[in-house]
Amino acid sequence: MRILWLKSDLLLPLDKGGKLRTWHLLRHLARRHEITYLAFASPDEPREHIDGMREVATSVHVVRRSDPPKRSLRFYADAALHLANPLPYAIAKYRSPAFAEQVQALLGERRFDLIVCDFILPAVNLPRRLPCPAVVFTHNVEAEIWRRHTETKAGRIGRILYGVQHGRMLRFEERTLARFDGVLAVSDADRDTFERLYPGATREPAHVIPTGVATEFFAPAPSSATSRSLVFTGSMDWLPNEDAMLFFCRDVLPLIRAVEPDVTLSIVGRAPTPAVIRLGQTPGITVTGRVDDVRPYVTGAAVYVVPLRIGGGTRLKIFEAMAMGKSIVSTAVGAEGLPVRNHEHLLLADEPRDFAAAVVQLMRDVDRRRYLETAARALVVERYDWSVVAGELEGALVRFARGRPGDARPSASLSLAAARAQVGDAAICKR
Repeated sequence: MRILWLKSDLLLPLDKGGKLRTWHLLRHLARRHEITYLAFASPDEPREHIDGMREVATSVHVVRRSDPPKRSLRFYADAALHLANPLPYAIAKYRSPAFAEQVQALLGERRFDLIVCDFILPAVNLPRRLPCPAVVFTHNVEAEIWRRHTETKAGRIGRILYGVQHGRMLRFEERTLARFDGVLAVSDADRDTFERLYPGATREPAHVIPTGVATEFFAPAPSSATSRSLVFTGSMDWLPNEDAMLFFCRDVLPLIRAVEPDVTLSIVGRAPTPAVIRLGQTPGITVTGRVDDVRPYVTGAAVYVVPLRIGGGTRLKIFEAMAMGKSIVSTAVGAEGLPVRNHEHLLLADEPRDFAAAVVQLMRDVDRRRYLETAARALVVERYDWSVVAGELEGALVRFARGRPGDARPSASLSLAAARAQVGDAAICKR
């Protein structure tokens, strides 16, 4: 097949869960199919990040754009400019006439068998009519993330602002799913949520492509029986991860240290926010920032913690920890959508006291810890290596590509002229 793959960013460096998922799937697809990859890239994007994409794509095209730094004056000014925009801010900021023109150019240059929109963000730049079948690969239910943000905000103004964005995302997500020939979800839970939120919007229920893991790369690394270290990994500029660490360090860690005073915590991941950086000023808490390899930090931990209260999709971080044979304590949201069972593969706890008690139990009961570690590793090796998952994705894409030959149908996205009126031109680097 000839596949046009659209994404909001390049995959390199591999420092986010969504990037990792797409990279591993494309690596397998590229062996048998011709992938044309189009994405945004920052003006100062290292050339090796663009060149490195050739490992998973036949050709790579980028449109230059930049985001203002989060929580900067420019960031808030940009958000304020979108207050009256009917699109959610997370979508509107990606609307680009340059990207839309590049999509049109690629579609005009050659015949594609399938378009894959990776996340819903690039859909805002799709033309009204498409010459071939199109699939949207959802890694989350975006509206659910905004709903949970709204529910966890402490201030009234924050809840109102996030509530507005939640409503806009609900409307945009429903319209976007409705225009595609197929919808891919990463879990049964996300598929069911789409059905509940948007009944009748999709032509058929979303096809589930489960999360995978590189089981050889993330090899078993049992911790010392006496270890008193905890670890969390993730992109620390993603609000759900920031919220998870603030919640854990404020409400859970003090309870653990009340009975295990020597416990330490490593927060490992790119771009920590100022609030997360301040956590590192507390004795026994280390904030690493970006690291080339998370495995050394995970190896020595007695327990891998996932105290997420906000989120959607599935957490690759849990599968990576399972592949490494780590005992895990997670909230229900943190493990949402994953085929894991409480007390068999990990421990689930939502309230601070329950979460703290689960962590202490696993630190003290080494036999219990080893049981969970062994069961977790066995599950992912047997069923969720990326080679297995990629085969499922390939089968789904082939089916969708054959489902609508020669048809073209309208899109809910704005016309190119309307988009051009709101977004400045961006330079296109093409190879």
